[in-house]
Amino acid sequence: MLQQEISQFLESFFTANSCQITDKHPGYMTVQLTIEMDKELMNRPFYWTYLEKTGGVPNPMQVTFLTDAKQAPEDLKGEIMHFGAPRLHQIYQTSKKLGSHIRLYENSPNKGSSQSLHPWLGVNVMVSYQSDKKKDQLFSIGLHLISGAILENFQDHLEKMTLTPRIPDLCFTTSPMIKEQSGLNRIQNYIQSIIEKDDHSWADDARQRWNSDMMLLSHFYEDLDEKPEAYQLEKAALKELYDPQINVSIVNGGIFYLSQNAFY
Repeated sequence: MLQQEISQFLESFFTANSCQITDKHPGYMTVQLTIEMDKELMNRPFYWTYLEKTGGVPNPMQVTFLTDAKQAPEDLKGEIMHFGAPRLHQIYQTSKKLGSHIRLYENSPNKGSSQSLHPWLGVNVMVSYQSDKKKDQLFSIGLHLISGAILENFQDHLEKMTLTPRIPDLCFTTSPMIKEQSGLNRIQNYIQSIIEKDDHSWADDARQRWNSDMMLLSHFYEDLDEKPEAYQLEKAALKELYDPQINVSIVNGGIFYLSQNAFY
């Protein structure tokens, strides 16, 4: 399921940033980058500087991302995408930088009459459970900024719609009753409630491993009345390694104006 979430995130990210997905199959996708996205992701500053100075024809890269190696052809070359992959992390950071500007409208067919579009705040949130082991979980939450209704798997629903950066003809937007910051706080509280209900035995297990290694460390230095600096450094290193933490970060988000019956 995690790999499927990565694939969905990549498709949404590149579509929202006007990059054409030229080939898409279970396990991989090929993306034609725009000039702007090539500059953001591909680390080719000398190429673009030279091109701009010489007035050459720009040739942004085309990249294949492998989201599930088991389903992709064995001889297919591409960048392997998984939680923790440097490229995926880079795309997350780019998404954070650009995400605040995303505003899309549903291009739903109308029958010659005006149609109201309702505002939704959509946020993709990464929850990382971390000790000496790490588990990442991606949540996609949508909040209706009029009624306050919350919808999970929001990204999945968006991908079934046709979205456009410009408001379609014969459509008008309905003003939100809930401000964006207040909506973001509601989503954060919702995520927090999910975390509180989760199984946290992993944290107890990490503390047991921490205590076991601390006992071993103390055993090595038990004959010394005054512990040396090396002991304090190793003790601090064990704390950094095992101390259970839950980190919550927003990957990206945006405002989406959707038809009133978009989810019904």
